[in-house]
Amino acid sequence: MSIKLDTHNRVAWITLDRPAQMNALNRVALQAFEACLAEVRNDDAVRVVVLTGSGEAFCAGADLKDVTTATAVGEPDFLDCATRVFSLLRDLPKPAIAAVNGLTMAGGLELALCCDLIIASDQARIGDAHANFGVLPGGGGAAVLPRRLPLNIAKQLLFTGETMSTTCLAAHGLVNEVVAASELQERVQVVAEAIAAKSPLVLARMKRVANTAADKAQADALKEELLELRDHMRSEDFAEGIKAFAEKRIPEFKGR
Repeated sequence: MSIKLDTHNRVAWITLDRPAQMNALNRVALQAFEACLAEVRNDDAVRVVVLTGSGEAFCAGADLKDVTTATAVGEPDFLDCATRVFSLLRDLPKPAIAAVNGLTMAGGLELALCCDLIIASDQARIGDAHANFGVLPGGGGAAVLPRRLPLNIAKQLLFTGETMSTTCLAAHGLVNEVVAASELQERVQVVAEAIAAKSPLVLARMKRVANTAADKAQADALKEELLELRDHMRSEDFAEGIKAFAEKRIPEFKGR
């Protein structure tokens, strides 16, 4: 198995499980990953998704042996598989958290960038590394990283191929929180459960608006937000939230 899926208290953990290869992605792993994403997307019991790695790495990126392997005519190549999986993760209508447990490079960094939050071990290091092997990013390294970091810091990671500490990257805003390695899983589960208690409709709508807001004029983003709110006001979750507030109790959201 190259991917493991475990669910606990409305939180689905997807674990990249190729520790001997530093969880590098090949087509087999990407196909299993795609199946996991479809499963958690369609499972109403899952409210939050966490992505992590087994062993000492989060993900070292692409398995370059697989990238250069020829495919039969009509068969998806590595880039086809990776692009589809990254898009599915980026557009997942549920919050996704990257629990960065170890070395994170190239496609591994791009994978983390597809998530909504990054919570990292203080022992992990993050870098782009594409330039080290004469490879151009294809999953968001050069396109997304400068949107998440100051441009000069993004270029430093891209041009040098070096890694930075998670503490340093937290200071620049890429990483939300840095915790001791021994506490990473527990802390991520606590954060995920807190999010999972919210209305899944609200979370999906918030994510959709937030993901597109930066590329729009503020007036257009405000209009989209208002349209989402008007539609949401017809939902059962909206009514439950207002009722729970009036009754001074914790709401029980059903996602309807």
